[in-house]
Amino acid sequence: MPSSEVAIITGAASGIGRALAKHYAHRGVRSVIGTFPGDPHDPEETLRLVEEAGGIAVIHEVDVRTTESVDAFAERALTEFGRLDYAVANAGILRNSPLNELSDDLWNDMLNVDLTGVLRTLRAGSQRMHDGGALVAVSSIAGGVYGWEEHAHYAAAKAGVLGLVRSVAVELGPRGIRANAVIPGLIETPQSLDPVNSLGPEGLKRAGKDIPWGRVGTPQEVADVIGFLTSHAARYVTGQSLIVDGGLTVKMRA
Repeated sequence: MPSSEVAIITGAASGIGRALAKHYAHRGVRSVIGTFPGDPHDPEETLRLVEEAGGIAVIHEVDVRTTESVDAFAERALTEFGRLDYAVANAGILRNSPLNELSDDLWNDMLNVDLTGVLRTLRAGSQRMHDGGALVAVSSIAGGVYGWEEHAHYAAAKAGVLGLVRSVAVELGPRGIRANAVIPGLIETPQSLDPVNSLGPEGLKRAGKDIPWGRVGTPQEVADVIGFLTSHAARYVTGQSLIVDGGLTVKMRA
């Protein structure tokens, strides 16, 4: 029997968010595909993949920098499908900035998307969610595990996501709403393929050689973990941060 469950996913025009929408389609979970108006990636491609997999989804423009936009995004799940079960805070930005060039504006812009945007998504989702739902936020090994030079604002936001999720899990536990985080390692996404703000294709290729699995990860490998965390199989898992990195963070360095 197809699932009657409904999920909202921010940052679903590409990368992990797109892969998650496809995962949900195979599971019969209907999705609201969140896309930022300025994103160069096409959310219609996400919708096409969902429909090819036999799923149902709608596209909704959302700017996680404003409460009004995120609230309208979460509300779309109710108006379109009549319920909300899962909220996944995946939207994020990545900007390179040495500390001596890291202005207050750059700092605030980063945290407004990568940390406060997560708060807005979890808050709006939980407010509209029936008891027993699930929340997932996407962190990063940069901040979640490691430091990263010239990315202090990004790492600070991603570290903050972990504390946010733990506290939300405690607060919403009485409602049976679970809150967890995933900490992706080096994953081949449009963000990591950016040679200016991240590693770029060549940097990812070199880094993959140092991963026990022998390569960087795929968006689908992270999406499937999010799918697990928003499933009955994870019904007693909350307040946790699950690293998805092919063994990178546990490898002993010479």
